[in-house]
Amino acid sequence: MNAGIFLLAAVGGGIGAALRFIGDGLIMRRVHSGYPWGTLVINATGSLILGFLTGLADSSLLTSSWLFILGGGVMGGYTTFSTAIVDTVHMLQKRTYGRAVWNAFGMLVLTVVLALIGLLLGRAL
Repeated sequence: MNAGIFLLAAVGGGIGAALRFIGDGLIMRRVHSGYPWGTLVINATGSLILGFLTGLADSSLLTSSWLFILGGGVMGGYTTFSTAIVDTVHMLQKRTYGRAVWNAFGMLVLTVVLALIGLLLGRAL
């Protein structure tokens, strides 16, 4: 990897983080349920997109450099599994165990399934 690719991935990470901030804010302003729907939507869409990008790379429609920039950079900055875990710990502290279990395991299953769907869609092109 050269310095230019690394720099583009770093800039992409900043763009992804900004998109996450905006997207989460938009969702959480509209949904007031006490559940972090913004984090779920961000991680779900990010997993689907990263799977799709990986599928495109598997099909040689996207170079490994662009996969690193878009997947590792943009989607790495966009998704936020660490926030999901902190949210889960907060739910456990508040004794909202059902929400905590859904947040931890439901999000994991959902994001893996969406990543697989994205991968298969990307490979199909």
